[in-house]
Amino acid sequence: MVITVIGILITVAGSRLWGLQVDAERVSMEQVLGNLKSALGIDVATYLVAGDLAGMQTLEGSNPMDRLAEVPSNYLGSVNGTSMTDTAGGAWYFDARSRALVYRVRNADYFRGGAGTPAQARFAVQLVYEDRSPSRASGSGHREIVGARFVALEPYAWIQPDQELDVR
Repeated sequence: MVITVIGILITVAGSRLWGLQVDAERVSMEQVLGNLKSALGIDVATYLVAGDLAGMQTLEGSNPMDRLAEVPSNYLGSVNGTSMTDTAGGAWYFDARSRALVYRVRNADYFRGGAGTPAQARFAVQLVYEDRSPSRASGSGHREIVGARFVALEPYAWIQPDQELDVR
């Protein structure tokens, strides 16, 4: 009887520990994303204050990790379209060919969406445009760069064994 109770306790503790590992990966990924968005926001503000729209154009498709004072220890660097399917989960890299920052998911059973196999989430810096009123002289409107944002290229969701979907 004691062995049965101990077996049940180990099973319950193991499933909770696994859930905590998934949460830790999700939080770690989201923390890096938050840092990248903040760093990009600082650069956008700097360009806007200087009135440097040409400089802001250089942000699109750039490697957002270049904006951080210190890159995460699990950042592998920039690759040029090289297949990273053998890369261990829990790592970031920048695919220079597709101009996307990629996160390889470690706990793929609890991750949905993203881009293909192995499980991964892809992100990119995109410019934000605003339509301006038509010019009286030319009679046509134009689009003006008003900022940049860091976006997920495909929708994704983290799934907890006993919780609802957390869709981004």
